[in-house]
Amino acid sequence: MKLSAFIAALGIAVSSSAATAEPVNLTLSGGNPGGLWSLLGAGIDRAAKADDGDSVITYQATGGGFANIGLLGGNRTDLGLLHDAEAKIALQGGEPFKSPIENMRAIGYMYNWAPMHFFVDRGIAEEYGLQSLADIAESGAPLRIGINRSGNITSNVALAMLEAVGVTDDVISRNGGQFVRAGANEQADLIQDGRLDMITNGIFINHSSFRAVDQNSDVVLLSVPREVIDATNEAFGTGTMVIPGGSYSNQTEDVTSVALGALLVATTEMPDDVAASLASSLIANIDEVRGVHSSMATLSPELLATPSVLEFHPGAAAVYQDAGLIN
Repeated sequence: MKLSAFIAALGIAVSSSAATAEPVNLTLSGGNPGGLWSLLGAGIDRAAKADDGDSVITYQATGGGFANIGLLGGNRTDLGLLHDAEAKIALQGGEPFKSPIENMRAIGYMYNWAPMHFFVDRGIAEEYGLQSLADIAESGAPLRIGINRSGNITSNVALAMLEAVGVTDDVISRNGGQFVRAGANEQADLIQDGRLDMITNGIFINHSSFRAVDQNSDVVLLSVPREVIDATNEAFGTGTMVIPGGSYSNQTEDVTSVALGALLVATTEMPDDVAASLASSLIANIDEVRGVHSSMATLSPELLATPSVLEFHPGAAAVYQDAGLIN
């Protein structure tokens, strides 16, 4: 069945240049104003409007993925952006959720290229022989390690990866160090000022905060043991990504790490035709989303249709199947 025939069967019209989708009027819960997710919200809105000028995707700023899952779980928003790792935790009913959240369905994968970075001051790395995460626990290094704030999924992932190599709060304290909670930009400032020795975060390669660290601090990027990557991916539903050698000043070799991704998610309450209209608009007008930021340039229909920790909404799945993107 061709895409146009499928859409017609649903009572909406989406195809190439002439046809348009039924207008949608939806609320999308994202993250902080001015961040990438707010830009994605604008791009998704433009993609829907490109098929029907009466369509509206209204962006709602929130505390991020965990907050959006709470809104979706209570059917208090139509759409939400969230990380794959956050979705995995919600499906299992892990903290901060009291029970599994089971009504979420994916509309599309928006990106999967936010790798975990572990930067260490080069002088300390050389003094204590730190080349890998696996070297930290036995090194005795009194590291002050920046971890993102509680409620940010990168803090959960970073702590799990460090624990997998024996780096716990007790070990760090015994060595004379500590974990310090700070956001990405704060971490950059703190390591530059000598108040942190190591920072951790999962953001795009050469994100502005990482560029600031690379330009203003003498740091090296630690490697990550393969078994840590595999265990993290199993626990959080994350992926694997290579940070190419030369991405940062003191990085000569490729570094493979865990990578977070972000999903556009609806609920089981969304009608099939609405989910199909939205998925169709994203495929047909993907340049509207790619154009919101240089980091989104490689978004593709194939990525939109990549299976994740969440089932696809039936309406979106039918569109992807008809387009030959999934079986």
